[in-house]
Amino acid sequence: MVHRLAMHIRDIFASDRTTVSFEFFPPNTAVDAQALYENIAQLEALQPSFVSVTYGAGGCTRELTHDLVIRLKQTTTLDPIPHLTCVCHGERDIEEVLTKYAQAGVDNTLALGGDPPRNLVNYDRKADAFQHAADLVSFIRRFNQRGGHPDAKGFGIGVAGFPEGHPSTPNRLEELDHLKAKIDAGADYICTQLFFDNRDLYDFRERCELAGIRVPIIAGIMPITSLGGMKRMAQLALGARFPAKLLRALGRASDDPEAVKRVGVHWATEQCRDLLDNQVRGIHFYTLNKSDATRQIYQSLGLRDSITLRRAVGHVAA
Repeated sequence: MVHRLAMHIRDIFASDRTTVSFEFFPPNTAVDAQALYENIAQLEALQPSFVSVTYGAGGCTRELTHDLVIRLKQTTTLDPIPHLTCVCHGERDIEEVLTKYAQAGVDNTLALGGDPPRNLVNYDRKADAFQHAADLVSFIRRFNQRGGHPDAKGFGIGVAGFPEGHPSTPNRLEELDHLKAKIDAGADYICTQLFFDNRDLYDFRERCELAGIRVPIIAGIMPITSLGGMKRMAQLALGARFPAKLLRALGRASDDPEAVKRVGVHWATEQCRDLLDNQVRGIHFYTLNKSDATRQIYQSLGLRDSITLRRAVGHVAA
């Protein structure tokens, strides 16, 4: 097997005019694991710029995340970017995780605020070493400066952005201040929460520019494949806005699960087409550990793989 060498995220952006990436979450059972690895094999053929692996609330999937990242690193051509979160962690915890990833040749991470586990209803965040994602970014940057990573560049660092607004920060001006703090702390790029109206992304991109945020912004896309899945999205991505046109189309197809999936995939495809036409810096697919919807989007866009997309968009933009 030919492995793609791990690359610092800044080198990935220098190489790919438009990045394409996928997100996975660690499986909890052997059956789920088998299904995931089958889907990963399907998506690996699309040759993404990188893939990311989520980290459960309060680090509840810490070992599972680590195991999946290492398996991807050792047995596939994919370049994995593990998530890290602030909640329920001390500096020693994060130091250990970073050291393991550095020794395994992982070059990037995504630093997030995170949520406490559901079984810790009244968890007191005051005990956490990192109160905000910007604090975690600063710690990773200091880890780099101490030579904690064998590559002189250290870990590349991504952070989250919220085109529709952060659910816990209704003040949109304050929200941009928090995002700017993460960038000033040393973040290299922004990956956005899912959204369904590209106007939200374009407005977010402009507001970032006005705030002096100059790092690449990757657009997060999650195709709707079922009505139940859409309801779960609404719960997980608090504040997610579903445009009336999308709801109307899904309503017409509500009696036919396959028709619902076709509507959702078509909507996401048109989002991607428009994003590419408007020089988005990258597209990040929230796959939910499945491959069908993402592969259908590729086919509808006339693409064989991510390299075709990156070259085609680069040629048009040039």
